[in-house]
Amino acid sequence: MKRVKLIVAYDGTNYCGWQIQPNGITIEQVLNEQLSRFFKEDIKVTGASRTDAGVHSLGNVCIFDTDTRMPAEKISYAINQSLPEDIVVVDSCEVDREFHPRFSKSRKTYEYRILNAKFRNPTRRLDTYFYHYPLDVEKMRRAASYLIGEHDFASFCSANAQSNTTVRTIYDCSVTKSDDIILIRVKGNGFLYNMVRIIAGTLIKIGGSDMEADAIKGIIDAADRGKAGPTAPACGLTMIGIEYE
Repeated sequence: MKRVKLIVAYDGTNYCGWQIQPNGITIEQVLNEQLSRFFKEDIKVTGASRTDAGVHSLGNVCIFDTDTRMPAEKISYAINQSLPEDIVVVDSCEVDREFHPRFSKSRKTYEYRILNAKFRNPTRRLDTYFYHYPLDVEKMRRAASYLIGEHDFASFCSANAQSNTTVRTIYDCSVTKSDDIILIRVKGNGFLYNMVRIIAGTLIKIGGSDMEADAIKGIIDAADRGKAGPTAPACGLTMIGIEYE
């Protein structure tokens, strides 16, 4: 028996998120079905990040145990032949049997993309959030800087989250703009339920209003979800990757 790690990229548009759900198809379900069929074993993957419906990934991580004699590094090539076009295993390797993608210390990076233009771009409708009111990117950038560090992010967590603590560390939070695309990039040691989307919604609120950039300090201190901005739509969010210590 060996443990195999997969790095998985996917377009989450047509899926009900990562985690298996009773009322819709998920990334985890597709991987379980295709791996089980291929190896003729009952395969159950364990993922690092249980992304929501509509959220994308370039580098989510999962593991599974198998009796196969196939070299782990060849599994990605083999399984991609049977996966749908919107799910791709970009790497596979054998890892220690004690490795767990969710509980091992890591740094996760997410990006949130905003199409800030007068009109929609139909070619970007699946991976950006269209917002047509002007946004002050410099103000958003200053506001994002206050998120860096260890804080209680209760204001940036959906009410139905199941976490023992709302304290997290953000190592970097940047806001850049190229043409009509505003990119919010966040790296941290972990994220609460909907945390990145609420950060995005709050920065959009600051960038589009008279609210000052340093207002985000008060939002953090309040530890009150009602003080932060709305939860930005899932389509703009992509998990970029996970770095393990």
